[in-house]
Amino acid sequence: MQTITRTEELAAFCAEAKNHPYVTVDTEFLRERTYYSQLCLVQLAMPGEDDETAVLVDPLSKELSLEPLYELFRDENVVKVFHAARQDLEIFFVDAGLIPKPLFDTQVAAMVCGFGEQVGYETLVRRIARESLDKSSRFTDWSRRPLTEAQKKYALADVTHLRRIYEYLSAQLEKDGRAAWVAEEMGILTNPETYIVRPEDAWQRVRTRTNSGRFLGVLRELAKFRESYAQSRNVPRNRVYKDDALVELASTKPQSPQDLSRARLLLREARKGEIADGILAAVKAGLECPEADLPKPDKSKEKLQVNPALADMLRVLLKAKSDNAGVAPKLIAATSELDELAAGQRDVPSLSGWRRDVFGADAIRLCEGKIGLATKGQKVITVDLG
Repeated sequence: MQTITRTEELAAFCAEAKNHPYVTVDTEFLRERTYYSQLCLVQLAMPGEDDETAVLVDPLSKELSLEPLYELFRDENVVKVFHAARQDLEIFFVDAGLIPKPLFDTQVAAMVCGFGEQVGYETLVRRIARESLDKSSRFTDWSRRPLTEAQKKYALADVTHLRRIYEYLSAQLEKDGRAAWVAEEMGILTNPETYIVRPEDAWQRVRTRTNSGRFLGVLRELAKFRESYAQSRNVPRNRVYKDDALVELASTKPQSPQDLSRARLLLREARKGEIADGILAAVKAGLECPEADLPKPDKSKEKLQVNPALADMLRVLLKAKSDNAGVAPKLIAATSELDELAAGQRDVPSLSGWRRDVFGADAIRLCEGKIGLATKGQKVITVDLG
């Protein structure tokens, strides 16, 4: 198996790949000790039946630039095939500011083809390629060199079997007329906003039961400082302080080093130096924030007047529609959406695109009393009520 360590070798492979309709892609990376993923290996494969058309690319080599790969990613005549692509795409977006196009994610495609929710690569290899995977190298340190033969074999399998999976799924989608469904789902993965983390918005990911505006104002500033500090020094945000410590600080609002020393959940390293100064400055900014600029908790869902009987009927309808379509119910609509529909809300994902065709249109008709539900043998069907 070939391991590419020089730019000219990568350029030659990518030039050949441009002559094919698709290329399969995977990565190995580390993120335990950094904010941003450390790319350790890229695996690529062109169409073929063996390992001869597949390579490993070593981004840690000092003689290699990934620019030829990025040129291939920009070539819209070649489909870039990934499995569960989000983390891979984030690496390339952070490194080069690009997202491969056109993109095909076999995990998404498999859900559309009826393989269930969040189906794993190993499952698809077993069910489609009729092969098994050796997962013994899954949690090895990919930054160490040289790579072992077991690591190389494991890594290469992530793109060689992917060829058969892609060809099977793409054919199935065309047969079922669902290629547009997958293309629609790719919208989130190809949107740069998916990979941009803005420190000022980081507080929205912190779970808390307190909705006080002042509390949320301090929480926002603490989360903003933590995110900025972690990004600038490329360290995991939890190495700065964890969410439970952040919530504690937002509650106790320390205003001096002495106050900070009494924090129960704060790491020892965060009680002094730059982090301590940042915490105190963040608390001060949160306390001094004008009332009008404090975060406003989203209470819209709390006011929903859900019709429980209608919500139950929508669940039955969703199950029937998902069975007919051969896709997982959660791919069509989240449980929370059904409650929103039953409360009169109409700005939900299941009412647009392919989801509307499969479920949303009849869901609205059910809510408006235009159809009912009945059983026919083992199936639930809709009945026009005029």
